[in-house]
Amino acid sequence: MISTELATRLRDAGLTWKPADGDRFHIDAPELAAEVFTVSTLTIEPHHYPTGTVLGFNGTTEWALDSVDIEDTLWLPREDQLRSLLGSTFRSLRHDGGGYVVEVVLLEQPRTFTAPEAADAYGQALLALVELSVD
Repeated sequence: MISTELATRLRDAGLTWKPADGDRFHIDAPELAAEVFTVSTLTIEPHHYPTGTVLGFNGTTEWALDSVDIEDTLWLPREDQLRSLLGSTFRSLRHDGGGYVVEVVLLEQPRTFTAPEAADAYGQALLALVELSVD
């Protein structure tokens, strides 16, 4: 799973989240910092309103939550989502013995990003892409 630090950097760089079934997220509250929630039609469902998206907790008795604004959450994208967001810039993923290496092409230049977990290597590459698109 992508690290919370990297997910925060992606969000702060401008990556937006449109919640869908299977998405994982944290709630920005100290007492829930260790909890990872999963969007699911049965328990946590996104509700889209003109004023923004709210994640509704359906019948969840163990949490005293009815809903949470999407702005109060941190999306933890999966490896497949990160790879998909890289789009045509993605070239390869390999394991080099010390970690995972993602190769992408940014501004017509090959670049590599290495991390102990594949999701973090993808996330680092996506962060570079998002930062380029903002500049």
